[in-house]
Amino acid sequence: MTKVIQVSFPGGKRIDAHIDDMHIRTDQSIRQGGDGSAPEPFQLFLASIATCAGIYAWQFCQTRHVSTEGLDLKMTCDFDPTLKRYREMTLVLTLPNGFPEQHKESILRAIDLCAVKKHIMDPPVFTIEVESPQGRK
Repeated sequence: MTKVIQVSFPGGKRIDAHIDDMHIRTDQSIRQGGDGSAPEPFQLFLASIATCAGIYAWQFCQTRHVSTEGLDLKMTCDFDPTLKRYREMTLVLTLPNGFPEQHKESILRAIDLCAVKKHIMDPPVFTIEVESPQGRK
């Protein structure tokens, strides 16, 4: 199965992605010469990790009829200025009051199934090609 994401350039430093029936807007911060009107692409990348882990935690609770009131997830990203990239990302899950003790290890294993994290741990092959306007069909 192939997934196609179409990118558009609406102006300024805004770059949008169209995937399935969703439209995802991005922009650069004012500091980076953009308008700051939407998240930067890298912010979306980081958010995709945290929200992916979050949906796995939420679904874990839902399928076991455990209340999600008070469920909280925070991701801390530690940046290495020498390498100019994040070296460590720590996910901290706060469980709701009354969360069953016997499910604590299981919910951590569920979060570890996050598809975004799995793609980072076992990355796809990236191929970059150029197509001239004459090559389009």
